[in-house]
Amino acid sequence: MLRFEDALARVLALATPALPAEDVSLEDADGRVLAEDVASAFDLPAFDYSAMDGYAVCAGDLAGPLPVRLPVRGESKTGALAPPLEPGSAMRIFTGAALPAGADAIVMQENVTREGDVAVLSTAPRPGQFVRRRGEDLAAGALAITRGTRLRPAHLGLAAACDRARVAVTRRPTVAVLATGDELRAPGERGSAATIPESNTWAIRAMARRAGATARVMPYVPDDAAATRDAFERALDEADVVVTVGGVSVGDHDLVRPALEAAGVTIDLWRVAIKPGKPLVVGRRPGRPGARDTIVLGLPGNPASAMVTFAIFGVPLLRALQDDRRPFPPFLRARTTRPLAHDPGRLELARATLEPRGDGLWVTPLPNQASGAPTSVAQADALVCVASDRGDVEAGDEVDVLLLERLGA
Repeated sequence: MLRFEDALARVLALATPALPAEDVSLEDADGRVLAEDVASAFDLPAFDYSAMDGYAVCAGDLAGPLPVRLPVRGESKTGALAPPLEPGSAMRIFTGAALPAGADAIVMQENVTREGDVAVLSTAPRPGQFVRRRGEDLAAGALAITRGTRLRPAHLGLAAACDRARVAVTRRPTVAVLATGDELRAPGERGSAATIPESNTWAIRAMARRAGATARVMPYVPDDAAATRDAFERALDEADVVVTVGGVSVGDHDLVRPALEAAGVTIDLWRVAIKPGKPLVVGRRPGRPGARDTIVLGLPGNPASAMVTFAIFGVPLLRALQDDRRPFPPFLRARTTRPLAHDPGRLELARATLEPRGDGLWVTPLPNQASGAPTSVAQADALVCVASDRGDVEAGDEVDVLLLERLGA
């Protein structure tokens, strides 16, 4: 069995090269991965401006005893060019308005009393006070947003401030999700007592979409070798990534691996030293000339195993295909509130809840760690990562933690 770190490296290697770029409007760029560097087209801000409503002055004119009386000459408002400041005068100015030539400071209006056309100033500002200088945020040509950034609303605002209406982003991966098994039926449908409502594809599709992909669920596949192969061939023809759920173990009815190989898929890895999720199939089918390979991720069928393995392998793969520079989230450190039994040999990913306290982060492993329990994944917001060479975890021990939200789960 492969170590988790080695398996993840192999999975991410399949994402090279990333998918091609496409040009989109800012309206459609939220959550997409930037495929170019965005630089500022000009100094940002483009001119010196006031950070306050008040009066623009030359600080040297207020060097005498306070209060100082200055005649008010002119006005600077947003969207208009201001006339130069007359020596020995003050100019009415508003937040965001250009600083007039000859002025070097702003006196807040709260510190000014008006007597007709005369401003009585009760404070003397230092040069530069309440002035936002040209280029202090970004100089013309400076890098604003780095390629590989997954765009958040603040990035869209910054791109717009740099006068960009469109950006190049990596194309969304297409994902086909297939669940196998004679026992499956759709939620809400009638079925015999031997059937169960299929739940994994709902979670996997949602996680894939959160990772930036477009995903659709294919019809359920019965436990039949020919039907399984035919379903895989259809999915392989239309998706960048095919995710299968169930049938990847070694039972008589576990048909996924032989069906994939019959459909032309080369298996790159099978079985990883993790708990839950040991039976994991990763492979690829060569693409047509000029086309990239189709990647296959075969997940175990137990709900907790399927969601955890997709979170730590599938979601990073989809992010890497988009050239996301951070496909896998960072580990946090937390202390455990209760013991957690662990047999060495596999990396354990225990579902848990995380709580910030005054002395740091504390994590509580949930009591039900069964691989078939969807409840504990829904209740959890974190995974406690217990190294394969470690024994039992005691209360108060420090452990690595992954946030499920950062894994799209």
